[in-house]
Amino acid sequence: MPATARPALYESSLRSLPLVGRGKVRDNYAVGEDKLLIVTTDRLSAFDVVMGEPIPDKGRVLNQMALYWFEKLADLVPNHLTGIAPESVVAADEVDQVRGRSMVVKRLQPIMVEAVVRGYVIGSGWKDYQATGAICGIALPPGLLQAAELPEPIFTPAAKAAVGEHDENISFDDMASRVGRLLAERIREISIELYLRAREHAARRGIIIADTKFEFGLDDEGVLHLMDEALTADSSRFWPADAYRPGISPPSFDKQFVRDYLETVPGWNKKAPAPTLPPEVVAATAEKYREALRRLTGRELD
Repeated sequence: MPATARPALYESSLRSLPLVGRGKVRDNYAVGEDKLLIVTTDRLSAFDVVMGEPIPDKGRVLNQMALYWFEKLADLVPNHLTGIAPESVVAADEVDQVRGRSMVVKRLQPIMVEAVVRGYVIGSGWKDYQATGAICGIALPPGLLQAAELPEPIFTPAAKAAVGEHDENISFDDMASRVGRLLAERIREISIELYLRAREHAARRGIIIADTKFEFGLDDEGVLHLMDEALTADSSRFWPADAYRPGISPPSFDKQFVRDYLETVPGWNKKAPAPTLPPEVVAATAEKYREALRRLTGRELD
């Protein structure tokens, strides 16, 4: 285990704050009426199924990476950070559960659509393209190879699903009917701006951001905020630029290592319960997350 690793946290158990809910990876607690404490655990979700084994350091990596991007992109859109230290809102004996893996944020009205931006033809987009010549109904040039860069990034929203269910790709018009056209257009515009800014930064560090997803919420005055996480190895597909070749699925710095393993498990229907992850898959995945942080931010895990 690396020197930076601490005991993995599969699920937080804070008693000093009311539990609001648990997502696939994050546990949310109420801090007064207008704030939340988000604890990023070491749980891992693949194919929208939560694995039974934690990935050591994963939550701390994701939290540090999200904070990095929130700071770097704050001029493009407000985010939900408050600047309040997580350690200050929990009991003394709970500090170890939150240190390095948590943030105190504004309590927003979440927009129940994931804002997905794709810059390359990969994953479900590649399967869609092979079948239809389009991705989520957006027509693309013929003859694109797997992992090919798109002429320009495309916005492909998805309706958020409950834990254990699969998110559903929806059209932009469907999104507009759910949240309002003006808001949908603003989310599309800012999502592509965020992606382009981040992709340019990552490219200077030898990383390709193939695709990513953002989540947004509104405050009491209707101001749009970036929330949840941003450009982490859970919400994005990161490729090493020096290993990128159109026509093949490149190696990645995210949970693709786990996805690839799960694809080899005979008989698993991609529904809960998840298969057991071998120790070597857990260890290799943990190192991929740590390496993504080092390469993207130039920083070691705090």
